Amino acid sequence: MGSAGTVAELVQRQWGDHRPGLRHEDTVLSHHQVAVGAAARAAFLVDLLPAGSEPHLGVLLDNTPEFPLWLSAAALAGAAVAGINPTRRGAELARDIRHTECRVLVTERAHLPLLDGLDLPGVRLLVTDTDAYAELLAGYAGAEPGDAVLGEVRSATRMLLYFTSGSTGAPKAAVCTQGRLAAAGQSLVDHFGVRRDDVHYVCMPMFHGNAVIADWAPALAGGAAVALRRRFSASGFLDDVRAYGATYFTYVGRAVQYLLATPERPDDRDHPLRLGFGTEAGAVDAARFRERFGVRLVEGYGSSEGGAAIQRTPDTPAGAIGRASVRDDLAVVDPETGEERAAAVFDEGGRLVNGDEAIGELVNRGRTPFEGYWRNAEADAARVRGGWYWTGDLFFRDLDGFLYFAGRTDDRLRVDSENLAAAMIENILARWGDAAAVAVYAVPDPVAGDQVMAALALREGAVFDPDAFAAFLAAQPDLGTKMAPRFVRIVPAMPVTATNKVHRVALRRVGFRSADPVWWNGVGGGAYGPLGGEELAGLLAEYEAHGRTALLSPIPPMV
Repeated sequence: MGSAGTVAELVQRQWGDHRPGLRHEDTVLSHHQVAVGAAARAAFLVDLLPAGSEPHLGVLLDNTPEFPLWLSAAALAGAAVAGINPTRRGAELARDIRHTECRVLVTERAHLPLLDGLDLPGVRLLVTDTDAYAELLAGYAGAEPGDAVLGEVRSATRMLLYFTSGSTGAPKAAVCTQGRLAAAGQSLVDHFGVRRDDVHYVCMPMFHGNAVIADWAPALAGGAAVALRRRFSASGFLDDVRAYGATYFTYVGRAVQYLLATPERPDDRDHPLRLGFGTEAGAVDAARFRERFGVRLVEGYGSSEGGAAIQRTPDTPAGAIGRASVRDDLAVVDPETGEERAAAVFDEGGRLVNGDEAIGELVNRGRTPFEGYWRNAEADAARVRGGWYWTGDLFFRDLDGFLYFAGRTDDRLRVDSENLAAAMIENILARWGDAAAVAVYAVPDPVAGDQVMAALALREGAVFDPDAFAAFLAAQPDLGTKMAPRFVRIVPAMPVTATNKVHRVALRRVGFRSADPVWWNGVGGGAYGPLGGEELAGLLAEYEAHGRTALLSPIPPMV
């Protein structure tokens, strides 16, 4: 079966396929039933959208069957889905819906309180778990794929408007067309050898690009089944994998660390799962995952906006993501000057020794498939500058052209005039046996620049031993003299966003004035002591003496 040029074609291929195609809890739909449901919703949508409006619908749902059904329906109708983040609140939530010009919003009763009192003029609300919704949908039960369209469905037809992280300002809605989504799905089918009898476990939120582009789309392109988890659960992960017969899953952020933090069981390897694909697991935890569960994790990279992609090849060294894809001209450059950074130098143990010279921002100097942000010319211009696509991600590159992820540009630290990447320090701290999850971020230095702070979530039963931690740091050959955390906050659980990424903005906002225990090595010599009342008062006086108190949170929030 040849590659499809649109997602609509992939949905149409399900017609007449009576194998199990979609599972969620006790619900099982065949591929054919998915196509039938999508056709009915497409016809419903065509009637719902006002003439002359943008063909956009918002989906404010957990991972239930209605989410992929509406994705499929939008593809058939030639409409675009805006995934709405249920962790957003009030005016910010209303802003996301209005900004993407959604005239239809699909939701469920559990999320109705989020919409109370919001100013959403002209938005038609559909509540999927109600009798009224079922009755409305029943009127379109006889529809078939292609019966109802808003216009010609082509590869350039908008398919997704998905919000990227909004750590600075409002989140931006990146555009993804049907052609790009179909191609992304087929690429992963080819790369991972997706089979028709595979089951893709979707436990990451579907309002985010990862679950749709890297999990749902390759299942659709490869004719595989999809199994849904309403929300990610580390404790329920293996039970789901066994119940659904899942063979593949995707992850982002700290999901892998949460899975590793669950109690070990004798049957941890008794499951059909063979592959996990995602980002930010880190080499240490990926190795731990494979050792414990017998599952290979493949760290990939493709910017959410589609502007650059890195492909993993069989000869990719440990710790590297891969090389530039054939379509891309990727370079690692100084974010300020655009000059290429030096090639990475490693010691005998494979540790980077010239990070300050080698780490820079990854850019695509070739033709970029970036399709822009919805109604945001300023953001478009910031992303594509001087004819290059700027990823906003830090990397380093070895002499053979292999690329290694080093964090986000927002996660850079400048300590004593030296530039550091948070991800590099995190990779070192992740080796500490008592750490279940690690986050590194900048806090202001009392005089100039930044200081390094780390948040640590400990493994079950572990107690923070400051002397053991200091000894661990001293034994790490690749921990540079500026990399050791000045402050260490012990958190009961790592604060994360709705997509399981570390909530660095919240961590930075609190800094070292936290209700959680905070240790610091302000006494010198590498030793850590508690940052108590007298020590904290003296430290704050130092900030005040240098006029930098305003850089700290005025009130110590609790996170």
